Amino acid sequence: MTTENTTLSKHAREEIDAQVAKFPAGKQKSALLAALNIVQHENKGFLTEELMDAVAAYLELAKIEVYEVASFYSMYELKPVARHNVAICTNICCMLMGSQNIVDHVEKKLGIKLGESTDDGRIYLKVEEECLAACAGGPMMQVDHVYHEKLTPEKVDEILDGLK
Repeated sequence: MTTENTTLSKHAREEIDAQVAKFPAGKQKSALLAALNIVQHENKGFLTEELMDAVAAYLELAKIEVYEVASFYSMYELKPVARHNVAICTNICCMLMGSQNIVDHVEKKLGIKLGESTDDGRIYLKVEEECLAACAGGPMMQVDHVYHEKLTPEKVDEILDGLK
């Protein structure tokens, strides 16, 4: 990997290197999703063009390869949204287990709709999440990269009330 990259923190580079090491030599593109997650998390939940360019340089990829991935997957934000990112899975498995009730409850509790942030900038409720790959634990949501499964309105309240 490119070692002179100063846009990425030392910690991010170490984390990306650990991801790259999971794949055969020359297949560093396989670590792109993880690399974007790492830098997005360090940057308060969103990616900038500068960070995407730095990831491209570090992984020795064309910038467009990174932009395509970052703009395609709903897990990446390309603008600031809020301090905390909440995504509720609404795929068929979670839907059958009551995810719509969880969405309705969260919207009412926070006074916002999917795709909006609270007025205080504390919580962003992502647009409907197609699948978070935790089907057996539905209904579920991801809050700041942490999975919460088998949700009830009471569990949701506890989680959201605990966010600063």
